[in-house]
Amino acid sequence: MYRRQSWLAAQQLLVDERAAIDRHVRELDRSAEDLAPLDREIAQDAMDDPAVNRLMTITGVNLAVAAGIVAAIADISRFSSPQKLVSYFGLNPRVRQSGLGAAHHGRISKIGRSHARAMLVEAAWAAAKAPGPLHAFFVRIRARRGHQIAAVAVARKLTVLCWHLLKKGEDYLWARPALVGNKTRAMQLQAGHPQQKGNWRGPAYAYNIQSLRDCEMLIAAQAEQSYNGSCHNGNRGGQNPGRGRLSSAGQHRQSGDACSRCVTLRHEVARARQP
Repeated sequence: MYRRQSWLAAQQLLVDERAAIDRHVRELDRSAEDLAPLDREIAQDAMDDPAVNRLMTITGVNLAVAAGIVAAIADISRFSSPQKLVSYFGLNPRVRQSGLGAAHHGRISKIGRSHARAMLVEAAWAAAKAPGPLHAFFVRIRARRGHQIAAVAVARKLTVLCWHLLKKGEDYLWARPALVGNKTRAMQLQAGHPQQKGNWRGPAYAYNIQSLRDCEMLIAAQAEQSYNGSCHNGNRGGQNPGRGRLSSAGQHRQSGDACSRCVTLRHEVARARQP
């Protein structure tokens, strides 16, 4: 932030333009001061919330997004299916149908919790930039419908994923342990925990090890490749049943290998945190 302000101060501007920019910068600084205690309260409440910590295991979902989604959902038992939650966030397509005629699907309804929908779309853009199944899904939709529709589709996918994680009480399968540890440490600092120096190894210690981060990216890339292969086999349909069965078995084998590597990586990250 200070680097951006120093760059802005070094620009050659007219006197009235400089005065307007300085006024806006002071307003932003004042707003940041007002938001700081609110961010600290959110982090303090979220530290002991298992639902928030569970959603933070998803790539692209940070503390603000996870806390906002949990606040909007409240009790997950209110929604009997993921489609109910998708409709609650207004990410379901509009359906126009007259009588017994064919149903026509249009844009999303945008009926429901607009702030949660906006945060999910922002998380979708972040998830689309990182390797993994969500990135593969984004690329596949983008090739047919464009960037914006692909981002909304990923937001809908994230909503379904959040429903399953909260309903089943499980973490994201393709979570990156070192990245999750870094998110956890950032939440602790935002909550007001003191910074630890010396030989103490906190949750974010493993994120500083380049080899572990590279291993995480490799596993995520393998999961993305497995997702692409499964979609490719599904699109081929029954053109060659025998070959399709062999390819499907290979994809399951590849997915299982990536899953076992992910479990091994979690043990390596936990071992790295030990002093």
